[in-house]
Amino acid sequence: MTEFLQHMINMLILGSTYALLGIGLTLIFGIMRVVNFAHGELYAFGAYFVYFIAVMLGFNFFLALLFAIVAGCLLGALIEFVLLRPMRGADIDTTMLIMIGAMIVMQNAEQYVWGGVAKAVNTPFPETPLTIGPFSVSWLRLFVFFAALALIAISYFLINRTKLGKAMRATFQDTDTASLMGVNIQAIYMATFAIGSALAAAAGALLGPVYVISPQMGNIASLKAFAIVILGGLGSIGGATIGGFILAFAEEMGAGYISSGYRDAMGFLIIIAVLLFKPTGLFARSERIG
Repeated sequence: MTEFLQHMINMLILGSTYALLGIGLTLIFGIMRVVNFAHGELYAFGAYFVYFIAVMLGFNFFLALLFAIVAGCLLGALIEFVLLRPMRGADIDTTMLIMIGAMIVMQNAEQYVWGGVAKAVNTPFPETPLTIGPFSVSWLRLFVFFAALALIAISYFLINRTKLGKAMRATFQDTDTASLMGVNIQAIYMATFAIGSALAAAAGALLGPVYVISPQMGNIASLKAFAIVILGGLGSIGGATIGGFILAFAEEMGAGYISSGYRDAMGFLIIIAVLLFKPTGLFARSERIG
């Protein structure tokens, strides 16, 4: 039982960052109908940006996290303006190829700038873990959990309680009607991609210091982000959040009770089952983002 509860603690910490990945992707996919294959590279960008600000420039670690989220937002806005906006109205195959190209360019740029050697980020947290009875968790992982929860809460507030969120939900429901009612669709698309990119960068910025940072880290992040959207259902932020925790639970159980080599496989087995029995996702919402 003690071992199981320790796995549950690890699941909560990992699932919170997975939820950030899933929310960002489901926003972009749901509102813009863009399959963002570069989502994992935005995750890697956030991790590398923290390394650049905190390690190379020597800035405060927490300030580096904030800068990484802002930089991810700006990069997302730039990608939408330069790559996606000129292709507005193009078929989905064309936009998929554009985003695959963006993914390849970003990954090779990371390889060129940072090299293939993994990077580590020092943090201000003590190395001695917090121990409560038989359970222990590092202070860094605890911070990651609460920071991710705060960002998830901000995302919910933004989508459900602000004028921008109302416009985004209207665009998701009916783009033409939203445009006729005065919604600036171009601005909403840019804001959507920027917010989704910022959440991906935030996940990378938080998890990068926990593990190591490498140019290939975006590959598995992309797969997991799509897995979370499949689990939760397209258009459901709540579903993406829960899907992130479900995927983390499957990975922890697979790694803890079968083999660490099955960590990723267990999550994708669940996805196969969902696609077979409920292909719309566990929490699909066809009528709105929220």
